[in-house]
Amino acid sequence: MDWQSVFSLSMPPLELVVRGSAVYWFLFLVFRFLLKRDVGAVGIADILLLVLVADAAQNAMAGEYRTVTDGFILVSTIIGWNAALDFVAFKFPRVRRWIEPKPLCLIRDGRALRGNMRRELISEDDLRSKLREHGISALSEVAAAYMESDGEISVLKHKQDGDAAPRRSNGKGR
Repeated sequence: MDWQSVFSLSMPPLELVVRGSAVYWFLFLVFRFLLKRDVGAVGIADILLLVLVADAAQNAMAGEYRTVTDGFILVSTIIGWNAALDFVAFKFPRVRRWIEPKPLCLIRDGRALRGNMRRELISEDDLRSKLREHGISALSEVAAAYMESDGEISVLKHKQDGDAAPRRSNGKGR
């Protein structure tokens, strides 16, 4: 085996970084602004979309790379952008508002906000299913429900005598 051909560079490292960065930012903008949040679930169509996007983006990012080292640089660039965005979003709330969608109110005082549901393509059946996961059987029990930036639904129940203050509940114990 020719180890030199396995680990040498087949294109300039800067070209790999530029290609990886360009595709990362294109895909980030598509996922952030064109695709909608889902109702906290990953389905077959979501996985298929990710696989197809990854396959389609691979050639755009890498061109004709042929070595392991080229792949390492490319993967490091993509992971680097992701880590940088997470860090910047953590440090600067103003940037976080641009990177992550704001929570969207779906129910207020027991009434479904149909315009907001329509905006995120959430059916009443989907919403009621999520409420049942939180032990809620009627909209009237809900003070407010929000679709969070990660697609989960947080629910604030109406206070009843003896109850603690409302809390965020997303079914994951957070």
